[in-house]
Amino acid sequence: MRLIFDFESKTPIYQQLRDQIVVGIAEGRLTPGEKLPTIRALADESGINMMTVSKAYQLLNNEGYIVTDRRKGTLISNKIKTDPVGEKKLKELRVIISELQLSGLSLNEVLTLCTEYYKEGL
Repeated sequence: MRLIFDFESKTPIYQQLRDQIVVGIAEGRLTPGEKLPTIRALADESGINMMTVSKAYQLLNNEGYIVTDRRKGTLISNKIKTDPVGEKKLKELRVIISELQLSGLSLNEVLTLCTEYYKEGL
């Protein structure tokens, strides 16, 4: 998986890493049971701090997207959580939809975008 970081973005690097892994899982580029690089290897490979990678992995682990086994390393979870979407995510979605609406996109254009992104994750 190729990672791309925007060092000029206001979004923290650990969040960018977390988001790219979640998208990779949803799009099928990362599959259940697949081994992720070690924290040190990913930090060296991508040129970011080990603590940044560690924070992203910790978030992913807490959210159920990855599991860490002392012998096998860090793996994509075989049991991706299927909990209902939390209130925080729904609020974030509402803000994004509002921004799209204010930028001039019609309902059909927003739905088309959502459909395209959703299908990419299947």
